[in-house]
Amino acid sequence: MEMTLLLNATYEPLRVVQWQKAITLLWQGKVEVLEFHDRDIHGVSISLKLPSVMRLLKLVKLRSHQHNVKFSRLNIFTRDRYTCQYCCKRFRTEELTFDHVIPIAKGGKKTWENIVTACWRCNNKKSGRIPEEAGMKLKKRPVKPRWTPRLTIMVGIRNAPDSWRDYLYWNMELDDNVS
Repeated sequence: MEMTLLLNATYEPLRVVQWQKAITLLWQGKVEVLEFHDRDIHGVSISLKLPSVMRLLKLVKLRSHQHNVKFSRLNIFTRDRYTCQYCCKRFRTEELTFDHVIPIAKGGKKTWENIVTACWRCNNKKSGRIPEEAGMKLKKRPVKPRWTPRLTIMVGIRNAPDSWRDYLYWNMELDDNVS
């Protein structure tokens, strides 16, 4: 099901929400709908156009801790541009996993600086060893990303709906052939 882009009262992108959350915010009177998807949702006695872009009616102030990038599988893939950090090939999400550069069994931690994107083949080849022991080399040293909130929203989006494009601050080239 389609997702909804949620904007602050100032039209700045805040986050992407599930359609259920979008409908809840709409019924609570907290948002105005700016764009719609081409799809309707149906209840027993109601039919609604599915919101594509919504704007909060009240300004939400972001605290500094909200500017940190959430540590997640998707954000690791995004940081590494969906590219295996060993063979340097680009893959679809379902063809990727993440790898502990220094395995947990050898004292490695679950941190931005120790986890990289890897394809299944390279991850299996490396197994429970450090890259040097496996005869492999990292493309680049992993670091914690320093994205702004707007970039955090944009970077993970593949094939964003056309209705979102006027509201996102695209500072990178859109790649239409990435699935």
